[in-house]
Amino acid sequence: MKVLIAIDDTDNLESRGTGFQARQLGRLIAEKEIGKINGITRHQLYVHDNIPYTSHNSSACIEAEIFDFEPLIKLCRDFLLEVAAEGSDAGLCIAKYENINSEIIDWGNKAKIEVLTKADAHALAERNNLYLEGLTGEKIGVIGSLAAVGLHFDGNDGRYLWIAGKEMREIQGVFTVNDLKNISTINAILTKENYNFVADSDTVFIEDWLRPILKNNEAVIIVEKSESTAYDWKALTKIDVKALTQ
Repeated sequence: MKVLIAIDDTDNLESRGTGFQARQLGRLIAEKEIGKINGITRHQLYVHDNIPYTSHNSSACIEAEIFDFEPLIKLCRDFLLEVAAEGSDAGLCIAKYENINSEIIDWGNKAKIEVLTKADAHALAERNNLYLEGLTGEKIGVIGSLAAVGLHFDGNDGRYLWIAGKEMREIQGVFTVNDLKNISTINAILTKENYNFVADSDTVFIEDWLRPILKNNEAVIIVEKSESTAYDWKALTKIDVKALTQ
């Protein structure tokens, strides 16, 4: 079955971030043969004085195909209880695709612009048969983990922390679009202006490493026209990708 597994607020200022823990959890799910990981995304939520957060108020979502729901819950719970940093308010949400609907999507979108409550998060999850649990601290991580499920499912928010294929941080230099598709699970390369498709034969310069975003339910790279004659396009920088996925 296809599921989304989202975590939020697992860290403190001295620990590794939630994105790192999401990648570790995804690796563990695969190693224990509980499921196959398709991708992991980061989602930026509302930054407000009334919302406690560590540094950026972002949550992470793992897209997976699993064999059994209950062992997945136990693995995720055990993992987060072990790695959640002191003072964190870790939350875990696991949702079967058939149970995710417009209500969940709306929650995700609201979490980017509003202050929400954990009571409402639990009520929403219960109405739609989603697994939602706060595991540490004040347990307010349920708000962001539920939001990450809605945002990932909607398919047009956030950037990828991991995709299948060659490690993203190892993809540097000049590639044809076709080459990028062959060595990773990138679905398309789109222009920054108008989001037009780039031809498979065109060349793209990746300056530091691959930074896909989630757009139209696909992993895509956004590029701008090159000023160099050595390649046709240049992938957006880290700063530009962050600005695009706020």
